[in-house]
Amino acid sequence: MKQALTALAALAATALGACTQQRQPGTDVEQRIDSLMAQMTIEEKVALCHAQSKFTSPGVPRLGVPELHYSDGPHGVRAEINWDDWGYAGWSNDSCTAFPALTALASTFNPELSFAYGDALGEESLYRGKDVILGPGVNIYRTPLNGRNFEYMGEDPYLASVMVVPYVKGVQRHGVATSVKHFALNNQELWRGHINVEVSDRALREIYLPAFRAAVVEGGAWTVMGAYNKLRGQHCCHNELLINKILKGEWAFDGAVITDWGGAHDTREAALNGLDIEMGSWTNGLTSSMALAYDNYYLARPYLDALRKGELPMSTLDDKVRRILRLMFRTSMSRRTHGIMGGARHSATARAVANEGIVLLKNSGGFFPLDTTTQMTIAVIGQNATRCMTLSGGSSELKARYEVSPLDGIRAQFPQARVVYSMGYAGGPSAYGREIPSPLDADSLLQAAVETARTADVVIFVGGLNKSHLQDCEAGDRVSLGLPFGQDRLIGELKAANPRLGVVLVSGNAVAMPWVDSVDGIVQAWYLGSEAGHAIADVLSGRVNPSGKLPISFPVALTDVGAHSFGPIAYPGDSINEKYLEDILVGYRWHDTRNIRPLFAFGHGLSYTTFALTDISLQSAQCTAAQTIRLTARLTNTGSRSGAEVVQVYVGKPDSKVTRAAKELKAFGKYRLDAGQSATVSIELPAERLAYFDEGSQQWTVEPGAYDIMVGTASDNIADTLRVDIR
Repeated sequence: MKQALTALAALAATALGACTQQRQPGTDVEQRIDSLMAQMTIEEKVALCHAQSKFTSPGVPRLGVPELHYSDGPHGVRAEINWDDWGYAGWSNDSCTAFPALTALASTFNPELSFAYGDALGEESLYRGKDVILGPGVNIYRTPLNGRNFEYMGEDPYLASVMVVPYVKGVQRHGVATSVKHFALNNQELWRGHINVEVSDRALREIYLPAFRAAVVEGGAWTVMGAYNKLRGQHCCHNELLINKILKGEWAFDGAVITDWGGAHDTREAALNGLDIEMGSWTNGLTSSMALAYDNYYLARPYLDALRKGELPMSTLDDKVRRILRLMFRTSMSRRTHGIMGGARHSATARAVANEGIVLLKNSGGFFPLDTTTQMTIAVIGQNATRCMTLSGGSSELKARYEVSPLDGIRAQFPQARVVYSMGYAGGPSAYGREIPSPLDADSLLQAAVETARTADVVIFVGGLNKSHLQDCEAGDRVSLGLPFGQDRLIGELKAANPRLGVVLVSGNAVAMPWVDSVDGIVQAWYLGSEAGHAIADVLSGRVNPSGKLPISFPVALTDVGAHSFGPIAYPGDSINEKYLEDILVGYRWHDTRNIRPLFAFGHGLSYTTFALTDISLQSAQCTAAQTIRLTARLTNTGSRSGAEVVQVYVGKPDSKVTRAAKELKAFGKYRLDAGQSATVSIELPAERLAYFDEGSQQWTVEPGAYDIMVGTASDNIADTLRVDIR
């Protein structure tokens, strides 16, 4: 049977069930909203629809309606920003727990941990007096060059859908709204403010919208943040198709739509196409602003004037105000506790997520784990072993209460070892929107690192990207798949100096690895927040048996990625338009369908134990589109230590009448087993998940016929394939 993976997860599962129906609007609330609206002037109503400072929007003081307070925060509550400029306020009580970035959370394949994560984030948001936390991000990982991929939940829409729902519920149980972002197709930072995306209806519905739908329909998200870019010629923050037809129409979203900061561009479109709250206009996202511009926002005085002249219907305003008041009754006007900032429990949650999110990519000859009882010299090489990663990255940067570096974590968990450090390479200081080179001499750093490695018993290189401009950072994309700052050369020199070499990669994106065959072990560590060093050392030492799985594909070369296979018009576009020519074949769907071998496949992740997946069977080889496919398998821990494995179920449709990916993830479960233990795994797969979006009928359709049900532990590691017939 499925096992609870941690005590945190068990507690979270209980709370998850308890909170599902909390804070939903009832008749009484709607009546109170009616009463308030009847007493409000048109000026007071319009004021609710736009900001009054960088991170607040007004209430109605005359009627006791409080303002709304917002904060950036996909993986932690951002430090306080000044009222009317982008500087930090310098408070002494606005530090936070830095939780792992969402790529790491997705890598856990553990929805219970996602709830624990959201629960802790909600408590910290409440302590800081926030009503809306600007996250989570669920844009699909289309290209490894996207600067904000580290804020998102990977390349697969089903995985992102499963993981986002408990996050939303965990946060909102505290009366703090999530703002699911960026709706939609914000899949690059280059030209993000104006690039026009052309995408098929199938790709939009099957790849880019499912996680948003899950957050709204299943998670009950109270706000959604629009994206900067355009879809089919219209900005996403006031896009008729996205907001009116899909979000508020088909999905019956009853919350508020918020702009990304500076995402509004037109009063009439904003009024008619479903935008409710306009934030950050006349900024470029961070650095510039019109002083006290709030009355000039598109949904401020220009909107008021148009309403008074009868140029825009009053019904648009009343709908916005009703949604905003509903948001207030759920948050600032609800009964809430005082929240909790930091503490041992939040640190434990951050560490648990980091532990399960780390992915062991390669482990030749059992290189990892390293023996903590041996008196040896460990050479730790690389700037990322000491660089602060909670700062920078753009709007998601954090003022963490503390951050344990990989070097400090290794020193703490290897007390018998002599741990020596050399920087090896240097990126410049953290910066947003500009690249600052390091003043240090690269050759001198390399030579010093090689000499340090030469006399060590083992070398651990800690490198990757660094959340600065043109790395993993908002407002700019990466310029290549390769590692920056001469790291590839350094790894080669280290290997020549000492054959016992392991690599720890800190990044939110896939990177090229021309040295992959020469190193003994590779750990993908992501950005792990406050507990980064402890979590990395947990895995390197074997205190924790790694169980993370890749939520993205690692390509061998950039040309192996679907978005980069059709020339510049597919990525990054011509600066005006961009066409998603790979269509539904994103990530592993592209690799598997086009028979392109990845460097490391989606769903891949090794363990310090071994598992066998056997006796896979279907309850029935036939079912209808309204029924559920049920399968069982025997999962056995055949190794010498306890560990966790993710059983992944993929589906393909031979001889389909429409283009299909060779396989698509449609179910998964994570199971912990002791050494030698076996368990029967039962997985249910509703047949409706096999539907494709029919562009002709504009309906989801389950095509009758034979389907291949592929069960394994990675997209490229299928243990058995069964066939079911949908009638």
